[in-house]
Amino acid sequence: MSAAVTPEQAIAATRAWVEKLVIGLNLCPFAAFPFQRNAIRYVVCADPQPEQVAQRLLDELNFLAEADPAIAQTTLLILTGCFEDFLDFNDFLDVAEAIVEEAELGGTLQVASFHPQYRFADEAENDVSHWTNRSPYPVLHLIREDDIERAVHTHPDIDSIPNSNIRQLRELGLPAVEALFDGCRAAKP
Repeated sequence: MSAAVTPEQAIAATRAWVEKLVIGLNLCPFAAFPFQRNAIRYVVCADPQPEQVAQRLLDELNFLAEADPAIAQTTLLILTGCFEDFLDFNDFLDVAEAIVEEAELGGTLQVASFHPQYRFADEAENDVSHWTNRSPYPVLHLIREDDIERAVHTHPDIDSIPNSNIRQLRELGLPAVEALFDGCRAAKP
């Protein structure tokens, strides 16, 4: 998949995606704060085997659970060597959830997912809605439950975010969204 991609290139593309799409299009109204504070930890895992990815995920979960939130509020674990196929990645999410529970971090941390081929089951293959969860590389987003709780209590209508995002992307149109995405992939370290 990304054998020729250096960790620096993967981080640059992912950081550009966060800045230009996630924050720039306000797909996540809570991402700007940690981004501006440089409190997003970007970690690249180039391991080709799911077992190695699972170990790296466990290591990162343990790191984030102990880290000062002012320094590492959240982690984006960027997978450049494994899970090119979205369905394989999607299957791995059950393993990721089990790792959180086995590490006794349920209620402390959770894992969200993004993938270059992300696809909602009930949407047409070319629907722009998929781009709300697409990233330059497969990404496991490790999030503190406290941050989620705070977001739920501070946002006036948390449940409206997904539909608002889809509506916004549909208004922009697929060519514009793809152009933004392609610009992120071209980001230089």
